[in-house]
Amino acid sequence: MIVIGGGLGGLSTGCYAQMNGYSSTVLEMHEIPGGCCTAWDRGAYTFDPTVSWLLGSGPGNEMHRIWLELGAIQGKRMRTFETFNTVVSRDGRAVRFYSDPDRLQAHLLELSPQDGPLIRRFCAGLRAFRTCLTKYPFLTPVPLMGRRERLRMLARFVPYANMLRRAMSEPMTDFSARFREPLLRDAFNYILYEKHPSFPLLPFWFQLASHANRSAGVPEGGSLALARSVEQRYQRLGGDIVYNAKVTEILVEDDRAVGVRLSDGSERRADIVVSACDGRTTALDLLKGRYLDEGYRTLYTRTVHDTEMVFPGYVTVFLGLRAPFPHGDPCSTYLLDDEQAARLTGIRHPSLNVQFRSRHYPELSPPGTAVVYASYFCDIAPWRALSTGPEQSSRVRRGVETHTLAVGRGRAYQQAKRRVRDTVVEVLERHYPGIGQTVAVRDVSTPLTQVRYTGNHDGTVLGWQPFMASGEAVEEQIRKHGPGLPGLRNFYLSGVWATSGGLIRAAAAGRHVMQYVCRDDGRTFRAAVDESAPSPTQVFEEVGP
Repeated sequence: MIVIGGGLGGLSTGCYAQMNGYSSTVLEMHEIPGGCCTAWDRGAYTFDPTVSWLLGSGPGNEMHRIWLELGAIQGKRMRTFETFNTVVSRDGRAVRFYSDPDRLQAHLLELSPQDGPLIRRFCAGLRAFRTCLTKYPFLTPVPLMGRRERLRMLARFVPYANMLRRAMSEPMTDFSARFREPLLRDAFNYILYEKHPSFPLLPFWFQLASHANRSAGVPEGGSLALARSVEQRYQRLGGDIVYNAKVTEILVEDDRAVGVRLSDGSERRADIVVSACDGRTTALDLLKGRYLDEGYRTLYTRTVHDTEMVFPGYVTVFLGLRAPFPHGDPCSTYLLDDEQAARLTGIRHPSLNVQFRSRHYPELSPPGTAVVYASYFCDIAPWRALSTGPEQSSRVRRGVETHTLAVGRGRAYQQAKRRVRDTVVEVLERHYPGIGQTVAVRDVSTPLTQVRYTGNHDGTVLGWQPFMASGEAVEEQIRKHGPGLPGLRNFYLSGVWATSGGLIRAAAAGRHVMQYVCRDDGRTFRAAVDESAPSPTQVFEEVGP
């Protein structure tokens, strides 16, 4: 088996392939594993842009089992904070979204007693979700469940049927609009750091309930260390990963995937090919648009270009500080005025998420220092208009063809990055006077940076938008064809483009695709927990007053 892409989806696919007796090789364009789950060093500071919460970090749910099977979290501390996020209004007032429903309800009622019925309803849903989460299926895709297994799953959800119906049908934008207090009317839309106009109540309850159950913490060592742990699990299982290996074509003979061609012209043959890289690249470039039925053709020629149907990319600003800021909240979303937002190129919504990242990962910066991570949802088009260089460039370095080296993007592009950085420092100065004087290291990335390192369409990190026509269309295609393409044998899709959601979905996709492979080959699927290190430990930290 050949797996294209060494992100979490590809590494997960490789791990489960090895567990089931397949001999697999993962081909990764970059020099390190993880794809979007990554980090980089700037002097003594490590800048980690990915895991702000990891669903399944704690026990009591099937998500946790997947991470244990992948060896991702063993031997690590999982840090969980008392608040999931704090939303700060333009006038400086703050709403702390405690994940504990009792603490959250008391706080919200203190802020707005007149909204009591709506507050109690939201917190009641959160309480119900805390127990409902243990019933959520992640280990087996529903189409592969037998009749009895499906009936048992449905029976577990019967007590929550009405709540789930409301959670999936009521948009948060509609729910929040009913608050009489303007502060809450705005703040509820930003619980999940950014504004998600298409999201119903379900993901808000799901994330907060996971956090309250101590199963949405952050892993010691950060995002790249998480990817490294899965890479090591894969190698212990006998898997092979090749870096600086950019696939340019999937080889097909007699409607059967038989291998891949690399950018250097060499070919690698295999009985099975799994693509866990960018979905559009796979469908239209690696396979030249072949084997797309009407559904997939619509997805990859029209839907993918609708900016509402694909998760946006991010602009990120990192600041390495010479001094600690112990009063800095782990995570806050600041609502911006129009003038501030106008200086942030490509911004989707007038808000800025700011994390004192050294609270999440104190081990990634020197003692007595701090790291600030600021980000916002961003359209790529304005950055493309400013850039004068190629989006990606392959060059030979020290005798090795390398695909992620820096490219020149021109003066206007660099000026826009500096303007974004200065605006972020200005926002921080209002809340943390003197912080600008402590900045030792700065780093700014845009969606074009994501394209350069991963090849992801328009710099997205999560692919299809859930709760939109795109996410529903992908689910329908999987129900019809499984994680493959109609008419093409021995080929499968994995990773975020074969599902919708975050890191746990990417990891689960690897498990699911191997369940389909085993079914097609007449094998019994097997998976086991990695026992090479002890179970993770849980750390809980209070936040704020």
